[in-house]
Amino acid sequence: MTDRRLVRISLLTALAPAVWGSTYLVTTEFLPPDRPLLASTLRALPAGLILLLLTRVLPRGTWWVRATVLGVLNIGAFFYFLFLAAYHLPGGVAALVMTVQPMIVLLLGSLLLGARIRLPHIGACALAAAGVALLVLQPQAGLDGVGVLAGLLGAACMASGIVLTKRWGRPEGVSLLAFTGWQLTVGGLVLLPVTLLGEPLPERLTWTNVGGFAYLGIIGALLAYIVWFNGIARLPALAASFLSFASPLCATVLGYLFMGQTLGPLQLLGAAGVVGAVVLAQRGEGAPPGTPPGTPPASAAEGGRHGDDEEHEHEHGRHDAVSGLGVHPSSLTAPPTVPAPRPVPPPGPGSA
Repeated sequence: MTDRRLVRISLLTALAPAVWGSTYLVTTEFLPPDRPLLASTLRALPAGLILLLLTRVLPRGTWWVRATVLGVLNIGAFFYFLFLAAYHLPGGVAALVMTVQPMIVLLLGSLLLGARIRLPHIGACALAAAGVALLVLQPQAGLDGVGVLAGLLGAACMASGIVLTKRWGRPEGVSLLAFTGWQLTVGGLVLLPVTLLGEPLPERLTWTNVGGFAYLGIIGALLAYIVWFNGIARLPALAASFLSFASPLCATVLGYLFMGQTLGPLQLLGAAGVVGAVVLAQRGEGAPPGTPPGTPPASAAEGGRHGDDEEHEHEHGRHDAVSGLGVHPSSLTAPPTVPAPRPVPPPGPGSA
């Protein structure tokens, strides 16, 4: 993958966590108060069912288990632990606890994907934690054991979901829309009983509430997770995990623009640190020394190849393998043809 293409895919993928960073603003300004589980369920389940109706594709074989695992990790359990941490911790502390996620991806990627742990990776993790701390941590922030544990479990769920999504890829012939729909539906179904048992339903909904739920479901889930899973498939796992820091960055900017929150020098320094960590993580995923520029990395963990890219490279490899023989690759699978016999000229006037 070339550097220009890596930057383009990274910027597109970063749109998803940037949209998720607007969740706090939408929740506080448009949704009924104190209904985080309801918001999570309505964010995931309707979007998943819409995608299932559009694609009409269900998992097969082992993918029933895999889709369930990914749906629980990426959506259901992650949402639950995220909101549990938010209830027990100030927002800055919860965001700071979640910065362990890239380190978990780093370790799991080494074990499951065979990815190398490089010094820039470790430096990027430390820089990201420091940047988020400056960005969102407040002096009056306190610690709570349940909240810290929930934040760590939420980070572990998201990190595991990223690595397993990268390892398993997507089943052959299944579109990105269907793959996203499976996970959103599973996550929503996991959250549904927890919501019904743990939260009372609001007595009434205003059109403002409906608009907020529609935004979370259509923009914050359906479109954002399509972009996110596409990015995970094409980017290295660690590089994708660092893009999630666009969420607290966007939340801080929106709070400054629309909610009258201050943005001091330390927060600007923290924002620069977060951006620097993302850039450092992307550069740390370069090809091994001695590899010609533009050559894809050897492993799927580092290269992020998927779908059409692999098929194109496969066909290109077939063409290279036989080009020295002067034979087109299609002739390897086409049935042999027998040349037509040359027509015999009619006898001339002087022939016997």
